[in-house]
Amino acid sequence: MMLVYRLDPAMEFAVSFDDITAAAGRIKGLAVETPLLENTLLNEQVGGRVLLKAETLQRVGAFKFRGAYNRLSQLSDEEKKKGVVAWSSGNHAQGVAAAAGILGIDATIIMPKDSPKIKVDNTRGYGATIHFYDRYSENREEIGYRMSRETGATLVPSYDDPHIIAGQGTTGLELVTQADALGVELDAVFVPCGGGGLCAGTSMAVRTQKPAVKFYAVEPEDFDDTARSFASGKQERIDPTKKSICDALLTAYPGDLTFPIMRKYVDQVLTISDDEARMAVKYAWEKLKLVVEPGGSAGLAAVLAGKLDCKGKTIAIVLSGGNVDSAMFEECLNR
Repeated sequence: MMLVYRLDPAMEFAVSFDDITAAAGRIKGLAVETPLLENTLLNEQVGGRVLLKAETLQRVGAFKFRGAYNRLSQLSDEEKKKGVVAWSSGNHAQGVAAAAGILGIDATIIMPKDSPKIKVDNTRGYGATIHFYDRYSENREEIGYRMSRETGATLVPSYDDPHIIAGQGTTGLELVTQADALGVELDAVFVPCGGGGLCAGTSMAVRTQKPAVKFYAVEPEDFDDTARSFASGKQERIDPTKKSICDALLTAYPGDLTFPIMRKYVDQVLTISDDEARMAVKYAWEKLKLVVEPGGSAGLAAVLAGKLDCKGKTIAIVLSGGNVDSAMFEECLNR
């Protein structure tokens, strides 16, 4: 079951560029304006200029706070009293929990039993109630809809919601502003892709202002639903029982609202292996001195693995999250 939004027939998409700029105003002073970093060693290895948008340093350690706060801040007083329900493997969970705490809203988060411990602990730490489910035998959306019906709580999807997409798009607004301040003309942007909230919002924000910039979504090779959907021209579902260390990117199909936006603004979808993600996490720690989770490193992994030739180009990579368990982090460092 999916949320259904009735759009204004005059609107091409569920979100406009104006929605993204409005979201930037709502989150200003609460979300972190994350830095655009550069590293000489990485530039030399790639043979170009690489700028890293470090959403690992965002509130809750991932970009998800942007969309969550933009969504929750627009609830009515009556809706706030009834609370919210969200589903997430961890980063959206933390974003909703943190935003709910700021706004005084009760939050229940539906999380897989195998979610990384750090994400579970952080979600609880922000004050949310957690309901665990088995991702291989239960449907999180069905659980969420049932809870919403029983309690009256507002559902806050992890990506397929106009306010969520607009909030994530503020990442792209900042990126362009920061690149302009450096006097940089970007050739390409690489962003990790799960359900498409970050990719849809950020690609719209970037390409609306800089139409010539190439935009690349990156997803795990066993969760290549967006790549398959681009190839067929329609939303494709994949086997959701497969596994990947990129827990933040494990969706079975691109969103109803995110897919049309990505089809317009994303040039190509690239895929990476788990080993390539591990090597990117290791590289980020050893060379860049940054802690990045496997899913958050997808764009960096694609560039380091040479999925595209970036020699002589100026590119930006969004490092979307840094919430990685110590055991997984150690596994990556020992590759």
